[in-house]
Amino acid sequence: MSLQERTRRDAIGVGVALLNKLARSRAIDRFGLRKPAERAVFEATKTGFRTAGALSRRFAAASKPAAPSRLPAARGTGRFDLTPTEDQQMMVDVVREFAADVLRPAAAAADTACVTDPPVLESSAELGLSLIEVPEDLGGIVTERSAMTGVLVAEALAHGDMGQAVACLAPSAVSTAISLWGDETQQATYLPAFTGSSVPAAALALLEPRALFDPFELKTRSTGGLLSGVKSLVPRAAEAELFVIGAQTDAGPRLFVVEPDHPGVTIEAEPSMGLRAASLSRVILAHVPAVPLGTVEDYAECVRLSRLGWCALALGTARAVLDYVMPYVNSREAFGEPISHRQSVAFMVANIGIELEGMKLVTYRAASRASQGLPFAREVALARRLCAEQGMRIGTDGVQLLGGHGFVKEHPVERWYRDLRAIGVLEGAVLV
Repeated sequence: MSLQERTRRDAIGVGVALLNKLARSRAIDRFGLRKPAERAVFEATKTGFRTAGALSRRFAAASKPAAPSRLPAARGTGRFDLTPTEDQQMMVDVVREFAADVLRPAAAAADTACVTDPPVLESSAELGLSLIEVPEDLGGIVTERSAMTGVLVAEALAHGDMGQAVACLAPSAVSTAISLWGDETQQATYLPAFTGSSVPAAALALLEPRALFDPFELKTRSTGGLLSGVKSLVPRAAEAELFVIGAQTDAGPRLFVVEPDHPGVTIEAEPSMGLRAASLSRVILAHVPAVPLGTVEDYAECVRLSRLGWCALALGTARAVLDYVMPYVNSREAFGEPISHRQSVAFMVANIGIELEGMKLVTYRAASRASQGLPFAREVALARRLCAEQGMRIGTDGVQLLGGHGFVKEHPVERWYRDLRAIGVLEGAVLV
């Protein structure tokens, strides 16, 4: 980012902060300036988002190979075994420690502020999250397809906090898409940025703001190489330097690479019930140049792999609920004994554990088949259905088990409840 661009962004932040401070002042009420001040804050924030969305680095086309690099399918063991490999377990242990030491303590503040702190994002980038699906010869860290690794990492991150996990994983969704389906020019142009020391903010945008959304019937359209439409609940869109966007074509839905430094790209904040730390925004496209990425068949695989990622996030958050309520019901006493001695409480906790194991089994099976290059559409459909329904139920039961404490922000279960509602709603944003 140039000095001029950084100065403009800093000026936007300072200006909005000053206007917010003014709007909270009681003095403006005495002069009848409350409504004009609030309107100024709204317009400044909206304009700031639009300007910030237009500031991006320039992706330079590197010397390109003769053909795109593709990861081979993982080698099967010939038996049903979902035990992580040594490399996978080592990486998961590191990510789990990061989630516990960094994400969990910052979760409440990030949820309130509706943003993940930059130091947290920088730390997550140092873990190499955007390299999990990038081939080794392009600067990545893997030599074979690793959807299973992506699931394990997403699960570990979500155990700390799902909202921040989505924010941390957003760039890796783009690097994964370009690695899997990009041509040699796209890989040479964009992937070096994701394998370097400064990983750009980026997002995969499929969801659209309409009822009964179907990812295979999109309103966003590509006409003559230009995209027009609206994408909803896009993580970190205001700071994104690259988008991969789903749009309808005459042949069917496809993915497109979009650089947001075009005047036809507008970013507007879109406050949500959950995943507030992911800074979800709406992306409005008006005749924006875009380059196709992959085929219609690749788009269908993208939808399935994205849903698999959301299942992994549900696993991590549901596990966090179980880990929190078990010591709570054992220590909370009523009528002279722990409430866990009541059958209604004990059975509810047991059901959380049972359903969690079922969710994990179908999700891991789908991820394993995806890694081996086997058909996995059926397994993903089962995993999504189970994780969406049981994930929301686990969130509800977690709040119920805490009684009145489940309703207040002193305990994290109310945040996990809100985040788990996203599993059956969100499309895109993450990719494994």
